[in-house]
Amino acid sequence: QVQLVESGGGLVQAGGSLRLSCAASERTFASGAMGWFRQAPGKEREFVAAITYSGWSTLNRDYRDSVKGRFTITRDNAKNAVYLQMNSLKPEDTAVYYCAASLTKAFSTIKAATTYAYWGQGTQVTVSS
Repeated sequence: QVQLVESGGGLVQAGGSLRLSCAASERTFASGAMGWFRQAPGKEREFVAAITYSGWSTLNRDYRDSVKGRFTITRDNAKNAVYLQMNSLKPEDTAVYYCAASLTKAFSTIKAATTYAYWGQGTQVTVSS
């Protein structure tokens, strides 16, 4: 069974940085979309960032507006992994962050949670003011 395992969450002061990692248990997602979502207490899960391919090898990234310029999503297919570098963190970034993976490129739907068939267990990110 495919598993996604996140790591790298924690407690950080506002303005600080964290790097989230997500490792897939197999190479199934090498050409598919991978993304990060988050869910704060009392709120719905929301899209944060995603990365996928358009064409044979062109990587495309997308971000929610509130994290553009602060967060960067990358992937390493050799390690079956996706990362989220989070800089200039704000208290409103506090949430459980989930890694998600799709077997397809899903270029036009990478912001939709329904695109992703596989999810990690989540990692807590807390930003103190």
